[in-house]
Amino acid sequence: MVNATARTLPDLTVGELSRRSGVPASALRFYEDEGLIRSRRTAGNQRRYCRDALRRVTFIRMSQRVGMPLSKIREVLALLPDDRTPTRADWARISRCWQEDLNARIRQMEQLRDELTGCIGCGCMSLAKCRLANPGDRLGAEGPGPRRLPDHRGEGYED
Repeated sequence: MVNATARTLPDLTVGELSRRSGVPASALRFYEDEGLIRSRRTAGNQRRYCRDALRRVTFIRMSQRVGMPLSKIREVLALLPDDRTPTRADWARISRCWQEDLNARIRQMEQLRDELTGCIGCGCMSLAKCRLANPGDRLGAEGPGPRRLPDHRGEGYED
């Protein structure tokens, strides 16, 4: 006798996947166009998603929420097996891929939190005139954009 959890459940339509995930159908089609999720087509050319797509969509949304670009999300999702449902170990393995990147982002956000108030709070609103943070506008000579905050790789300028 086959237990209920071993039964094969039907694939999801785009509307069902949208309702279950909370992601608009247009975004699901975009994710598919970008190679982040896959569907099969019925004889009537309707999309059908395997139930694993729900986990992948959740992973995509959570990854976007922490600022991961779709290109990085695609790279990591490519590490998941195509021929079977990803296991907890599979998900743990891909989550380790981003630990260093996420730690760098956390450090960047902490630095932004710690330095933004001081910079804006000084009242000058001009780095060219700020004698404390930028004497003689030395940072302006290094080029446009923020110079004291790290870039997306966690590298940056220190005073």
